[in-house]
Amino acid sequence: MEKVLWTEQLSLGVVEIDEAHKKFLLQLAMVANMRDDRLGDVLFALIKDMEQDFAQEEALMEKIGYPDLRAHREQHARVLSSFHEVVPDVLKGDCHAAHHLLDLLPSWLVVHITTMDKSLVLYMQQHAATAGS
Repeated sequence: MEKVLWTEQLSLGVVEIDEAHKKFLLQLAMVANMRDDRLGDVLFALIKDMEQDFAQEEALMEKIGYPDLRAHREQHARVLSSFHEVVPDVLKGDCHAAHHLLDLLPSWLVVHITTMDKSLVLYMQQHAATAGS
């Protein structure tokens, strides 16, 4: 699995969002090259954290009336769905598909941060400026 480390290029300037992304990247680094017999518990914790982080982000988008909420939510749902689909295999001891997803996730995360999340932050800044006027 490709390890993606936090860099300032990934920073969006919103502490809560940046901290969530840093935590996520650390979790992915921990999962990289994990033995199959230990993958299940770590994978389940990762899925739970993704569900919570995505839900918080989506609640924020709802609160501010973010116009691209649907597309952003759809990306979150697709990632979560992919991970939920491999859970039965992991429970049976077959971790091949889970490892494949984990290999793809860092690249997806970088693209998601630099496109979808960046757009969200720009909208948040505009919304705050408009609300403050």
